[in-house]
Amino acid sequence: MAQGPILVVILLAAIIFIVLGTSKLKINAFLVLLLAAYGVAFASGLKAAEIGGLVSKGFGDTLTSIGIVIVAGTIIGTILEKSGAAIKMAEVILKLVGDKRPTIAMSIIGYIVSIPVFCDSGFVILSSLNKTLAKKTKTSLVAMSIALATGLYATHTLVPPTPGPIAAAANLKLDNLLLVIVVGMIVAIPSVIVGNIFANKVASKYKSTEDAEKDSRTYEEEIARYGKLPSAWKAFSPIVMPIVFMALGSIAKFPGNPFGEGAFKNFLVFLGTPVNALLLGVAFAFLLLPKLNEETLNGWISEGLKSAAIILIITGAGGSLGGVIKATPIGAYIGESLQTLNVGIFLPFIIAAALKTAQGSSTVSLVTTSAIVFPLLPSMGLATDIGKVLVVMAIGAGSMTVSHANDSYFWVVSQFGGMDVKTAYKTQTVATLFQGVVTILTVFILSLILL
Repeated sequence: MAQGPILVVILLAAIIFIVLGTSKLKINAFLVLLLAAYGVAFASGLKAAEIGGLVSKGFGDTLTSIGIVIVAGTIIGTILEKSGAAIKMAEVILKLVGDKRPTIAMSIIGYIVSIPVFCDSGFVILSSLNKTLAKKTKTSLVAMSIALATGLYATHTLVPPTPGPIAAAANLKLDNLLLVIVVGMIVAIPSVIVGNIFANKVASKYKSTEDAEKDSRTYEEEIARYGKLPSAWKAFSPIVMPIVFMALGSIAKFPGNPFGEGAFKNFLVFLGTPVNALLLGVAFAFLLLPKLNEETLNGWISEGLKSAAIILIITGAGGSLGGVIKATPIGAYIGESLQTLNVGIFLPFIIAAALKTAQGSSTVSLVTTSAIVFPLLPSMGLATDIGKVLVVMAIGAGSMTVSHANDSYFWVVSQFGGMDVKTAYKTQTVATLFQGVVTILTVFILSLILL
């Protein structure tokens, strides 16, 4: 099996192949990702007999974790769009923040939603609202998608009760979870701000496929298609209720068992599982159906399933690539190579960023890096509670640096945002790079004040 620096070369070659294959050669992303997965496997020296299984497992594991969530989310989105509920939500939100600040609205919504909800699920849930706001305000869908994606990403990697920060705190033997939450919410603010600035200044220059399509019909003509719009409660419930369920489920699993340890806790945990929460969201979406007939119960649902199919296979293929990379020594080599650096609070960031870029999962990056740096905390002068909190933040900053082809979130954002791979790299990937850098600088400044 390949060892040493050649592993980094293999990873870089795979990334270059994915970008050129999809943007220059115009090969379907599904095929490019599978070819990249096999290329990495053979170049790394994995056993030929195991490669097919690793590719299949990576594909299956990804769809196991997010497949039904994507399907349920696209069904909800289809119903919200066809019933006029998405337009109603857009009107309500824009009354609060103003027509001239739609990207700020999406950044704030993302920041709040991803505290209890995985960023992948949050983006899927909010996708239809995002598209409707883009159409109503004549804003680039790419800019809106990056504003939402970066808002979700910041709190996903920094603020419990998402599993990554909780696991990192546990690995560092840090019991004060409330302190992690408070500091995480503060540190996430500059990250959200830089994501929003990037969305407005850079991502807004790019057009998605849906930007091109929406020019054919004005927002006023869109409203006229529906007649009377649904109530605000009915419009928001398919999105808000799954978020509430997931939030309650996350709180129920907090140390200390705030809802006890009996049937009520188990019930909330059941409701809060993303798959269950999203399927209940579909049930709330059914309240928006103008009538129960073949057109709605079969036609609308089938349309949602067709939309989900393309997203599912591309996301799954990204999981295949990630699964193969995890089976190679790439992540271990990078982590071990960086342990010897003496750079203080920047060390956890560098290790986490390298692991995130190498294997794609922010959660894996958080968990692995925290396990690596825990024995080093005394020598780094970070063994106090506040020191450990800042280490969690530094690891969180690294775990968002960067989102690219081996990250399922990259494909969720690009596919639901109507971006080709080249555009997604120029926007989502670069935006998460800026987020990570700004976040670690924020942590460094806090370390100068608090330590």
